[in-house]
Amino acid sequence: MATEGRRVYGAAMGEPTAGGARIEGPVAGGDHGWAFGAPLFDLADHGYRLDEWFLEGDATTYRQVPGGAWGHDGRWEAEPSGSLPFRTRLVVYRPADPARANGTVLVCWNNVTAGYELFGGESPETLDGYVFVGATVQRVGVHGFAEAPQGLAAWDPTRYGSLSIPHDDASYDIFRQVGAAVGRDRPGRGGAGDPLSGIDVSHVAAVGASQSAGRLATYVNALHPLVGGFDAYMLQIYFGSGTPLEAGDLEVNLNRPAAQPAALRLRGSHLLRDDLDVPVMVVNSELEAVACAGVRQPDTDRFRWWETAGTCHVSLQSMRVRAPKYEREFGVAQPVDEGMNRVSIQPVYDAATAALRRWLDDGTPPPVQPKVEMAEAATADRPARPARDAFGLAVGGIRLPQVDEPLMRHGTEPRGSDARAFLNGSSTPLGRDEVIARYGDEATYLDRFRAAAERTVAAGALLARDVEPLVEEARSDWAEVVGEPGP
Repeated sequence: MATEGRRVYGAAMGEPTAGGARIEGPVAGGDHGWAFGAPLFDLADHGYRLDEWFLEGDATTYRQVPGGAWGHDGRWEAEPSGSLPFRTRLVVYRPADPARANGTVLVCWNNVTAGYELFGGESPETLDGYVFVGATVQRVGVHGFAEAPQGLAAWDPTRYGSLSIPHDDASYDIFRQVGAAVGRDRPGRGGAGDPLSGIDVSHVAAVGASQSAGRLATYVNALHPLVGGFDAYMLQIYFGSGTPLEAGDLEVNLNRPAAQPAALRLRGSHLLRDDLDVPVMVVNSELEAVACAGVRQPDTDRFRWWETAGTCHVSLQSMRVRAPKYEREFGVAQPVDEGMNRVSIQPVYDAATAALRRWLDDGTPPPVQPKVEMAEAATADRPARPARDAFGLAVGGIRLPQVDEPLMRHGTEPRGSDARAFLNGSSTPLGRDEVIARYGDEATYLDRFRAAAERTVAAGALLARDVEPLVEEARSDWAEVVGEPGP
């Protein structure tokens, strides 16, 4: 994206959107000269470009309808309670050639649990025709934590100093307005102030992970019946509980842990409402499968629930992407625990995204997937416990090839006592002799690994293009665990 020193400018200023806000952009310049969180690689190599826009207006706030049930079934009732002014940003990854766009826009509720914004949009599936919109909708994303201000305004005051979100009560309607700004029905489609100028939009899907998934749960349960806004919802690594509509200054901050252990705190408390007119999909790792064991829901013609065995909330692969980006943004190295879980759930996200697009395009629902099997239900003093096989791996669920043909014991067992260790899980190599006894040599192992990957492709939980990258990763793991190829 072009820059002009420290100046911030917009090519089109104050364009109205369908959500009532005004949009400005594309934005450039600032102290750094790039959008916070932008990829480390050149999007142009994938036929994409990045544009950043500012959105300004008034966000409606909501509250629970007095006397209404805020119950286990998720059929919650909300009503407007006021409004708050806001000024925020959206980061747009879009095909440089509009003809490459597939018509599906993914609007991501950027995650702020780290004290700064985390969002995706860099996977092979997303960069194959989708438009990805990273939406800044929470106060921490702009202003950061008080004790460690890493939000946008502190990171680049010249570029982002004008942004403001008073508190998170505004977040739900800000998110709706971001969706409206890139939706099918916004006024001025195709004009200079249109972030998706030239692109035909068929569907706009909402995506959120971790804390953001909890916020989407509240949007699904309380606000979609009232205001709509999106054609589908995908909740990723969702712990089974929504967030308050009226939160005020309440923040999720892992540096201020509650007294109760994380394993007991993060436990599902309610269902997602089952009477929506749009598809809803949940894609969880093994960790959230445990948390949600008591609030699982049956698959229907409008609902899919996927769980992936052997994965955890965060993976080594995701941290290897996140750490150099953190160092670029903040100038400080971010330590990476090499013993954390090493089965990335990203390939399952990509398969789920492709399946969600088909669901929207032609009505074909994603395949039903097996759930992780639980050996013991949750009690008052401990979470549910998965059934485990002879290698200590969870039984059931979506089976990635690292789990079906293991070199390591992958799972949710933390390597420490803090909340981050709980989210990171672990991967412990099996013994070299055990591996050689099971597979004999590297060639046999890779053949079996590839066959396991193909089974997951056939089940619809892995895309064919991800098989060979996983095989190359498996080749590296063999060298690490076994050393020289086996006899």
